[in-house]
Amino acid sequence: MTKPQQALCILIFSFSFLANLTESRLSIDYYSKSCPRFSQIMQDTITNKQITSPTTAAATLRLFFHDCLLNGCDSSILITSTPFNKAERDADINLSLPGDAFDVITRAKTALELQCPNTVSCSDILAVATRDLVTMVGGPYYNVYLGRKDVRVSKAADVEGNLPKPTMPMSQIIDVFAKRKFSVQEMVALSGAHTIGFSHCNEFSGNIYNYSRIPYYDAHYNPRFAEALQKACADYQKNPTLSVFNDIMSPNKFDNLYYQNLPKGLGLLESDHGLFNDPRTKPYVELYARDQNEFFKALLELWRSLVFMVLRPEEEERLGAGVMLLTESIKKYSSLWSCFSLL
Repeated sequence: MTKPQQALCILIFSFSFLANLTESRLSIDYYSKSCPRFSQIMQDTITNKQITSPTTAAATLRLFFHDCLLNGCDSSILITSTPFNKAERDADINLSLPGDAFDVITRAKTALELQCPNTVSCSDILAVATRDLVTMVGGPYYNVYLGRKDVRVSKAADVEGNLPKPTMPMSQIIDVFAKRKFSVQEMVALSGAHTIGFSHCNEFSGNIYNYSRIPYYDAHYNPRFAEALQKACADYQKNPTLSVFNDIMSPNKFDNLYYQNLPKGLGLLESDHGLFNDPRTKPYVELYARDQNEFFKALLELWRSLVFMVLRPEEEERLGAGVMLLTESIKKYSSLWSCFSLL
């Protein structure tokens, strides 16, 4: 066989391998044979954790979102930094990611490794944990298709400008989501995740203190709510852990009251106020405030899309690029015993 023929055969094999790598190998029962007790172990782990720490659901949802929005649901957010690499989780915006989320993933991975070693990916654990925890607190149930592989690349430099910050103007937030092909309506639906969880006082302190004019807080706040926030966060400079629930009406229930709060001036973050005050987003806030079913319907479609985000965008563009990508893919994807190691 001549060298050109050999090269052609290798290239054809590479295309075939990569097509199989990316075509729909995900399935609901992916672990039915390799890890039959997968669902039960996951359910037991997250139930125990949520009962012990009721903020786990919100924490895990936020972790999942920060993982998926950047480069797809690949568990890169879980990888720890090394002396040679600063990982995503140590980017400034991710430093406040709650420890309960990392803990529940650690517990689940440990339990699964004892039952079926080297089988279940951290990406799948995070996706299922998020679904089950959100359902536990009242959110909609959806099927999670399994079979993702974990990446071993995580760089903090990839984060800046690619995740929304609560202090961003609405136009910038819309742009961040648009870069990931999310519409304005989809962005508003994803923002509804603020129906559970909390935010630290230092994330909105600039809106409730130090205003040079009366009232001495952002006028978008309900006056009584602003005064209550000032009291609750009075020592935030000495105690940076001080926090307030995102949805003061039903903080531990996944519902649409978050949207109902916004017209009343009960939004916590600057971005919350922006959703109601911007003409591009306000109609969707009003829609989801009126109809929880519409909110849940939109979320189901979004989460189905998110859990299928397996490969990073730049890798999707490079599919079929030949032998180098084949080699890179083999090296890059693996099911790690620890979700936090960069091997």
